[in-house]
Amino acid sequence: MRLLLVSLVLTLTPLGARADDKEKTAPLKVENEKGKETTLSAEAIAKLPRQTLKVKDHKGNPATYEGVLLADALRSANVTLGKDLKGPLLANYLLVEAADGYRVVFALPEVDPDLTEKVVLLADRKDGQALTADEGPYKIVAPGDKRNMRWVRRVTRISVRAGAPAPGKDK
Repeated sequence: MRLLLVSLVLTLTPLGARADDKEKTAPLKVENEKGKETTLSAEAIAKLPRQTLKVKDHKGNPATYEGVLLADALRSANVTLGKDLKGPLLANYLLVEAADGYRVVFALPEVDPDLTEKVVLLADRKDGQALTADEGPYKIVAPGDKRNMRWVRRVTRISVRAGAPAPGKDK
């Protein structure tokens, strides 16, 4: 029975396919401030303007990451940025979630190029190669942070969340 199962798996699995191939092409889910979820395919992300960052990775080794500005990915999911990011929207934040359950927060204004010089990259390549299954398919790279604690690997979802209302104000 075990031999039959192994034979069946080998027959149905394309040669060279790996268990992580599905994850490598997995789409990224982005929820905007209105609660509308957009699924960004790898193809949609690849059409956005590309950026390259030379940084030191979490081990202190030089690395070159390639990808798109996180802001550009957010804009393609109709997240409010730029001149329309004002008033109560300035209290919004991003919850970035990884496949392993790791989660971090970025204030929405700190990823908007209209409001900051900081760069936050949604990377899909490192040193000229697609990210490994351990890091990808997408990784947040935030070189402005002194420690790489918000460099999230295996990003699966990004959600815009509303900050707390001002004291005495209702939501």
